[in-house]
Amino acid sequence: MTIVEKILARASGKKKVSAGEYVTAKIDMAMMPENFRLIRSILAEAKVKEESFHLWDPERFVVVTDHRVPPTTLATAENHRIIRELVKSLGVKYFYDVFYGISHQVMIEQGHVRPGELIVGADSHTTTYGALNAAATGIGASEMAYVIHTGELWFRVPETIRFEINGRLKEWIHSKDIILSIAGKYGTEIAQYKAIEWTGSTIDEMSLDSRLTMGNMSVELGAKFGIFRADQKVLNYLKDRTTKEFIPIESDPDANFTEKYSINASEIESMVALPHNIGNVVKATEVKDIKIDQAVIASCCHGRIEDLEIAAKLLRGKKVYPGVRFYIAPASWEIYKEALRKGLLSQFIESGVMIGHPSCGFCTGIQGVLAQKERCIASVPRNFKGRMGSTEAEIYLASPATVAASAILGRIADPREVL
Repeated sequence: MTIVEKILARASGKKKVSAGEYVTAKIDMAMMPENFRLIRSILAEAKVKEESFHLWDPERFVVVTDHRVPPTTLATAENHRIIRELVKSLGVKYFYDVFYGISHQVMIEQGHVRPGELIVGADSHTTTYGALNAAATGIGASEMAYVIHTGELWFRVPETIRFEINGRLKEWIHSKDIILSIAGKYGTEIAQYKAIEWTGSTIDEMSLDSRLTMGNMSVELGAKFGIFRADQKVLNYLKDRTTKEFIPIESDPDANFTEKYSINASEIESMVALPHNIGNVVKATEVKDIKIDQAVIASCCHGRIEDLEIAAKLLRGKKVYPGVRFYIAPASWEIYKEALRKGLLSQFIESGVMIGHPSCGFCTGIQGVLAQKERCIASVPRNFKGRMGSTEAEIYLASPATVAASAILGRIADPREVL
């Protein structure tokens, strides 16, 4: 069996499962971000009394306030109040309010993600946790209401495809470039309702931060799960994050993969996804005449310490191009504090960067909103039309290195142009 098949088999009490089979699985961990407020309306619509609705296991459920932080409208403030009321009435033990950061980063930092576990989150980028060898996927709020009460959910066991990535990445080329390269070559439906298993020497050499980006964007290739094996880097990270036992999972030597793809990492260049499709990908050097108004490094996809350090290296001794708004927001307050200790934030400010607080705002059009005809290059997971403001604005996706280089030159740029 593959990694995901093994996890689903264990969670559903079976010795073996196969692709295409339907199972009812027990959930190891569940997470809801700010849409937790919807539980109240879901119950009301189903005519279920709130006092009769119970949380199946307080040890296995997490709520994080992260999208609209701090609230900028009365409606958002009221929604936050509803979240806090529900947390109290349901007895939610693990509630991370506005002082923690983006849900997916918080889940990892607080030790709620462990190898070999089945995790669901009411957000599509829950696939992020696959970097820690967890089978993690996004579900809807109504499905989550069922999970909260019962602790289980049905799944169709997905087919698994394997991407084996070997070779050494060129300097200033990163995991985001790998994902964009794959999206451009194979399309954004290459893994539609499939599990992706990421393997190869390039993956082995990759930092955990870089793997988290690839797990995060697995869903942008259509994947139900995007998963990695748990190597020593994962085990070292978890050593100080959780005391709970876990069993890392690896695929069997004779596991059945629907498709296998081989990628030569040394051939990958700095890539850019053009509006308004993640699969609309070209090399950064092919669009270096496109001027930008805004640059962003943030979100659950980036905003980790590695991303900030990359930007700092490129910005050292340089200034943001006149007229360009460059926003950098750490993904959590833990990362924010680390960046502060390392002097990264002061360096950013001296270079002309505005520091944002940890939230989903820069990715979702809540902060740094784009006006008509404006162009933004961003290290975020999506560039759909209107996602960051005006439907007439343009969003270009790229790695933190490419974003930082573009902010310095005022146009889309390969990071090696500013060295």
